[in-house]
Amino acid sequence: MKRPCADEYFLKLAAVVAERSTCLRRHVGAVAVRDKHILATGYNGAPAGASDCLELGCLRNENNIPSGQRHEVCRAIHAEQNVIIQAALHGVSLEGATIYATHSPCVLCAKMLVNARIKGYVSFGDYSDDTFMQLFKEAGIGYRKAERPPDVIGFLD
Repeated sequence: MKRPCADEYFLKLAAVVAERSTCLRRHVGAVAVRDKHILATGYNGAPAGASDCLELGCLRNENNIPSGQRHEVCRAIHAEQNVIIQAALHGVSLEGATIYATHSPCVLCAKMLVNARIKGYVSFGDYSDDTFMQLFKEAGIGYRKAERPPDVIGFLD
């Protein structure tokens, strides 16, 4: 049995977090980490207490809106936005953190992450647009695309 490296470990956790998503199009999970310590997690879904797409259906599908366009026509909050919100609710700064996520960020989330002063972002999947890359470069935020972690969890019983 091989011990996973830090990237694989945190990306696997992001994939597990994504399982909580209520989006009908894509499940996205994010984990904020600093010094190998988990600060906050987030997944894409409707605001707390609000009806979600699992209950009501997808507004974006009903209106034939392509991925990456018209973000305002959606019930969901993105995983990265939820990471920022969860950290703020619990009084945790994301300054200097690395975000491990199942997908690269949209440009709206990238803007928020720049202002949260993260230092890095690691994902194994791609969002439909890579506009975030120039913004991250300007802000000095490192971005890496890693291998998709294995879907298997190794148990030693």
